[in-house]
Amino acid sequence: MITVKPSTVPWLREPPYRVPRHPAPTQLRLDGNEGLLPPERILKSLKNLTANALKQYPDAHELESKLARHFNLPPESVLVTAGGDDALLRMCRAFLCPGRNLVVPSPTFEMIPRFTLWCGASTRLVSWVDSAYPIDEVLNAVDADTSVIAVVSPNNPTGSIASPNDLRRLSVEAPGSMIMLDAAYIEFADEDLTEVALSLPNALIFRTFSKARGLAGLRIGYVMGASQWISSLRAVGLPYPVSSASLLLAKSSIDNQSSVDDFVSTVRTERKVIANQLANCGWEVPSSQGNFVFAHGLSSQWWRDALASLGIGIRIWPNDKTLANAIRITCPGNKKLLTQLTTAIQTVAKPEAILFDIDGVLANVSSSYRRTIKETVAHFGQTVTDSDVEAVKHRSNTNNDWRVTQMLLAERGCSVSLEAIRRRFDEIYVGLPGEEGLRRYDSFIGDRSKLTSLSKQFSLGVITGRPRRDAEHFLSRFKLNELFKVVITMEDGPPKPSGVPVELSLQKLNAKHAWMLGDTKDDIEAARSARVLPIGIIAPKASIGPTSELLLHAGASVVLNKWTEIMELLP
Repeated sequence: MITVKPSTVPWLREPPYRVPRHPAPTQLRLDGNEGLLPPERILKSLKNLTANALKQYPDAHELESKLARHFNLPPESVLVTAGGDDALLRMCRAFLCPGRNLVVPSPTFEMIPRFTLWCGASTRLVSWVDSAYPIDEVLNAVDADTSVIAVVSPNNPTGSIASPNDLRRLSVEAPGSMIMLDAAYIEFADEDLTEVALSLPNALIFRTFSKARGLAGLRIGYVMGASQWISSLRAVGLPYPVSSASLLLAKSSIDNQSSVDDFVSTVRTERKVIANQLANCGWEVPSSQGNFVFAHGLSSQWWRDALASLGIGIRIWPNDKTLANAIRITCPGNKKLLTQLTTAIQTVAKPEAILFDIDGVLANVSSSYRRTIKETVAHFGQTVTDSDVEAVKHRSNTNNDWRVTQMLLAERGCSVSLEAIRRRFDEIYVGLPGEEGLRRYDSFIGDRSKLTSLSKQFSLGVITGRPRRDAEHFLSRFKLNELFKVVITMEDGPPKPSGVPVELSLQKLNAKHAWMLGDTKDDIEAARSARVLPIGIIAPKASIGPTSELLLHAGASVVLNKWTEIMELLP
């Protein structure tokens, strides 16, 4: 038996394709360049899907014929594939092999070099950092072993374009190479290269239903060109690449051109809005002709994480040196969603207010509030550890320590009224007449001078689950009350994770854009609910790993050891 070792197969050493995402829940995915939502009438076309169509292998000839008529081509010049990726891979299989090479400007669609590797060929990268297509550099990279010249226009991820003359020069000056024109975003460009590409004897053009037509979930692409080349691509792929349901919906989409045109027009308008806003935030933003905006120059990781904490996913490339400080944001194609995006960008770049929880953020309560919980439980005949308290505090709706105490008692089979717990809790924490309780062990975390500096740049507020009496006592004791314009306590509204206390603080501060620091899941969820950027803090003596994981998955943009580290993030 022969055992193949992965180390001897080049492509098995490559990590699988994966979009690097923050673990925060994201409702607005702008990292995949997907298109508009399909109109209802396209979805209704599924009612024409027959049982026989599900029983039999799918036949793409009808869709290929429809596309051929649309582009004034013979049917044999069109091949429908499982997304544009399938078509690109087929071309690599048909024209590449060991000893041959593919030339492509970089950065570009990252699957093309992968496909080349899978075929045992090599990739020659030419830098494409300016807006103009590097035609001379590409031609200089071509040699007798170049089988394919890949042109992605509009380019992904930069949005730059090649011109018709660029294609013509490639065809004339590199007649021994095939031109692979990946035109996935061509609908959004100022000029359609389809007709030019189809006129060239050594070019194939690749299109998709995933972008302008908004059907990425169907996985339908197609490639067009001279019939002999299309025949070659048909021979190196699966015979039934697309399902009957996908074919049916795609045919319906071709008859729905007006909604595509409207979407393209909306995207072109949105590109300008997003580009201008990012430029005002300090990004360098080259012109894009895709359905996205590309920018570079600031911290891509922070912006990805910050926008994710506000429910928006954007694309970054942390492992690519060329794109290490770049982001790509898909245009949402919807007025309401565009407002959500622009508001979030403003919140990341230009916050007006910084909001603080007290316990675990400004106050070390490990020897006061946390100890009070344990002693209150002990008063009612039960025992809990620091780990037990932390485990409950990691749950939702645990912003009130009286209720946390009640939950701990209930888990041990002890039913005690909240009022009885509150009385004993206060006796321990505040103290009995004539003596100071455990609150004397509260300590201020951080540097007051840094808090003073923050207060001169931003409006500061406190949002705490403490009673007002306890909150004001802490702030007064450490001479912090003069730094905070607003203090929201348990008496002012529903507890976190409700966003109401956060929204109330914004109203009182007359602020629209804010960041909030908290040490619990409830803090993070409350901030997100109010569209405030949440930052997680590791409370003193908290378990770092589990707490960080909890806060990040709840939606924290980042988790810091102390609130003072926020100074490195602020614009």
